[in-house]
Amino acid sequence: MWSEARHQKIRMLLQRHERITTEDAVRELGVSRETVRRDFLELEALGLLQRVHGGAVHLSDEPPIDKRNTIHIAAKKAIVRAAAQRLRTPVTLFMDAGSTTTLLARELAQLSGLTLITNSLSAAACFSESPGNPDNQIIILPGVLNTALSSTSGASTILQIQTFRADIALLSPVAVNARQGAASFLHDEALIARAMSEGAAETWILADHSKIGAASRETYCPAERIDRLFCNSQARQAEGFEALRAKVGEVVLA
Repeated sequence: MWSEARHQKIRMLLQRHERITTEDAVRELGVSRETVRRDFLELEALGLLQRVHGGAVHLSDEPPIDKRNTIHIAAKKAIVRAAAQRLRTPVTLFMDAGSTTTLLARELAQLSGLTLITNSLSAAACFSESPGNPDNQIIILPGVLNTALSSTSGASTILQIQTFRADIALLSPVAVNARQGAASFLHDEALIARAMSEGAAETWILADHSKIGAASRETYCPAERIDRLFCNSQARQAEGFEALRAKVGEVVLA
């Protein structure tokens, strides 16, 4: 069995069982323990599993947006209030899809003088639900619908982003640290966030304490290119916080 086929089989087993032992993999794949260990190492390097004593566990994607909306909610609300208070209108904004940016959109819906360009259907809906301000312009980026994230993605999304120039990109990563910068687990999300960051005069990152010092699969904005990092005060205790603060333009603690 070729390595690609083995890797696919291992991932299928992990999706089904969440955890497999080395012996399970040896039996299912019909290969040696050394081959299985090497496959585990290669898949872990790609961020597709985590090795544990005696086997491996499934390293899942981010949960759906409705689940993420219930995690660290107080911290996220404090962060988005701080970011909204720093905005000066009129302003053109990029915004990616995520639980934190959806909360931010609810906050921004109370303001006027905004042009918001986003791939997040949830963020756009916040403006339609608000009695709000008719002078706000909300541009929803085209693309393939991702129902789990309530967002669009794909080549057409990237191409459309590249036709705009924004003052600020408002992005919420899976992880952010001094070495890697802001990162995403999903390739499509990383491509969108990268295009938004590159197309904006400034990049503002919104990340609660659980994301500070963490790492993920794909970098989209180096720490040195983060103009403002918004996080809650608990982030001070996160490992790697000081190293990250030394690299970004400004840290705003909410």
